[in-house]
Amino acid sequence: MTEVNKCIKYSMLIFNVLFWMCGSIILGVAIWLRVSKEVEKIEEFYPAVNLLITVGSIIMVLGFLGCCGAIKESKCMLVLFFIGLLLILAFQITAGILGVVYKSKIASVLNETYYELIPLNKQEEEFKKEIEDFQEEKQCCGLLHGYRDWTEASIPPSCNCKDKQACVTTENGKSVWAQPCINAINDILKANLILIIGIAFGLAVIEVFGLAFSMILYCQIKNK
Repeated sequence: MTEVNKCIKYSMLIFNVLFWMCGSIILGVAIWLRVSKEVEKIEEFYPAVNLLITVGSIIMVLGFLGCCGAIKESKCMLVLFFIGLLLILAFQITAGILGVVYKSKIASVLNETYYELIPLNKQEEEFKKEIEDFQEEKQCCGLLHGYRDWTEASIPPSCNCKDKQACVTTENGKSVWAQPCINAINDILKANLILIIGIAFGLAVIEVFGLAFSMILYCQIKNK
């Protein structure tokens, strides 16, 4: 019978404390994204953020389970930790690959979605208010085709251009922002998607070490 290697045991413990902290950070970032004024105007991004919240929560639970398994030298807890970590690792890699694959398709998906919302002046007042706030913040006008997404008579004040180099003149001589808001929305989605992909692959590297530590510790406890 052999004693459990204390170096492996405490390495496993330290790893899981750090792992739990990673889960906390991911959960915090995800919640921050969820309540961000930019993201809350783009409902298409909600599933990815909600997924990140779920992953962060699961990682925190797994980190706690791994700590308990290491301290108590519990084979059952270590097996549950290993299986849970393996599943979430496979899930993250799949999600990361899909994120990379579909990153280039964001623009076409948004075009199809927002095309159904034109003309903007016929939408509900709450939605129009959100669009107007976004236009003023990002210095853009309309969703896909610029000011033409509104009827000429209903172009809101948020479209009024204050920078001559970024302006275009309507048929009635009104100066409005030339850039449609789809460009700003694409930039926000791509920036946040890169953040999520980076977190997924970075965490995957850490999880590989977790799998190795848990397997080694389990084998030593089994042979104890």
